[in-house]
Amino acid sequence: MSDQMARPMGVTIVAILAWIAGALDIVSGTILLFQAGVESVADGLGGTGGLYAAAIGSIVLGLIVVIVAAGLLTGSWISRMVVTVLQVLSIIGSLFLAVAYIGGAVGEWLGIAVSLVVLFLLWGHKASVFFGSRSPE
Repeated sequence: MSDQMARPMGVTIVAILAWIAGALDIVSGTILLFQAGVESVADGLGGTGGLYAAAIGSIVLGLIVVIVAAGLLTGSWISRMVVTVLQVLSIIGSLFLAVAYIGGAVGEWLGIAVSLVVLFLLWGHKASVFFGSRSPE
C-alpha cells in the first residue's frame, strides 16, 4: 500500500484556477506589449517604460503562477507556500483598496472572498494530509 494520498478535489480546483489566472496574465501582458504604439495606453501607464514594465511583469507573474499550479498538482509544499503568500498579499492589497474606495469596492470584497476560499481549500484537513504526505523529511 502506498504512503501517498490521492489529491483532494479542492487542491485540483485551486490548481486549475491558478493555471487559468496565470494564462490570463500571460495573454494580457502579451496584448499590452502590442499596445506600446498606442499613445493613450502608454500615457495611462506612465509612458512606454511603464507599459513595458507592466507587460513584462504580467507575463513573468503569469509564468510563475502556471509553474506553481503544476506544483500544486504534484503535491509540492513549496508551491503551496507560494500560493499561500500570494493569496495573503492579495487579501492585504484588496483590503487596502476596499477601505480606500469604500463605496465602490465590490470587486475587492469578491477578491478577498475568493482568496479566503483558496486558502481554505489549500489548508483544509484533506489538503494538509495530501501535502504532508509529500513534504521532505
